[in-house]
Amino acid sequence: MNQQEFNRELCDFISRASTPFHAVAEIARRLEEAGFRRLNEEDVRELETGGRYYATRNDSSIIAFVCGREAPPVEGFRMVGAHTDSPCLMVKPAPEKLRNGCFQLGVQVYGGALLNPWFDRDLSLAGRISYECGDGQLRTALIDYRVPLAIIPSLAIHLDREANKDRTVNPQTDILPILFQQAGETPADFRALLRARLLEEHPACNVQQVLDFELAFYDTQAPAVIGLNQDFIASARLDNLLSCFVGLQALLRSDGAASSLLVCNDHEEVGSMSAAGARGPMLSSLLKRLAGSEHAYAELTGRSLMISADNAHGIHPNYADRHDDNHGPLLNHGPVIKVNASQRYASNSETTGFFRMLAAAEEVPVQAFVVRSDMGCGSTIGPITAGITGIRTIDIGVPTLGMHSIRETAGTRDAWDLCRVLHRFYNHRGPLAAR
Repeated sequence: MNQQEFNRELCDFISRASTPFHAVAEIARRLEEAGFRRLNEEDVRELETGGRYYATRNDSSIIAFVCGREAPPVEGFRMVGAHTDSPCLMVKPAPEKLRNGCFQLGVQVYGGALLNPWFDRDLSLAGRISYECGDGQLRTALIDYRVPLAIIPSLAIHLDREANKDRTVNPQTDILPILFQQAGETPADFRALLRARLLEEHPACNVQQVLDFELAFYDTQAPAVIGLNQDFIASARLDNLLSCFVGLQALLRSDGAASSLLVCNDHEEVGSMSAAGARGPMLSSLLKRLAGSEHAYAELTGRSLMISADNAHGIHPNYADRHDDNHGPLLNHGPVIKVNASQRYASNSETTGFFRMLAAAEEVPVQAFVVRSDMGCGSTIGPITAGITGIRTIDIGVPTLGMHSIRETAGTRDAWDLCRVLHRFYNHRGPLAAR
């Protein structure tokens, strides 16, 4: 696979991964095609040397791993972490609104979304539905309308002459998507509409009633390689499906001699505090079961290292003053090491030195990001995972413009270069610590 094929696959993956549920389903599909076996809670005793396994939680987080020279992998794991969620607009439980003949849905803002770009976009709807089937059992299924079915129109400038100077967005009143026109005074039953869609996508599911749902709007514009010289990738959800895809490709291409692991958690954009988030027990409980004892777990985590991959802020040519003078990452100039003295990132001199060695071996340039000292700093799953498990961690990412917008921009070379470094990491034979 060359860089162009890699970027085409990346765009295809993001297009299919419209929600964290769909991202995990797509990752699982690709893993199974590569010979990975789904692992249930009780299956950890059946691990084999060279075995390839994966496990999911909440259908929105996934761990895939390869047992290398030993099973269980007490030699330690080469680990890559990313997250499946992105800022978006999620449908409220009782969302129906009928105003001036327009059927709309009430939404909640998920994560730190940049709201203005959501106006005047062709939106679709996807997510997970819980329903009662004919035998009285609770079932779940994924749906994705795929086609444009909603829009949030802007208010015309004639009605807001100050729009270009000081337009703010009220998340309660200003961003309700319009789905269709409807006569009468009673809004349509949204659950009935979902039942019809569910039967259309899954005709054998025998839906009696839709009980609940977790649905998000998303932009239907397809990911694309853009620019006069094809320098950029523009897409929704680059943060952080790009890292999920890069980690997955690196794992699938690894030789499997060393024990390797990819974890993609949900709920990073809202603090990671959930059963499926990085603050939850998913990773640590799996590692403990693999190790078999507290002593073996301590040995395993002490011998492991995680690369937390989450997009970095590339320097915006129109707003260069928002970066520290010496730490403004450029698109297509290599992956970025993220450092923060207050431990908002987990990088330290040992883990960053190791990453620099890996990158140098692949002849991949490396950049550094430190937030301006007079600005706040975001965070990742890196410090959370390091704090819970004790595993040494480095925070890195591909430089990105427009982070948390409905459409973000990255460089066409950076994801490919990062994949090469992570591939070398998974295949690394030597120790993962300084001696």
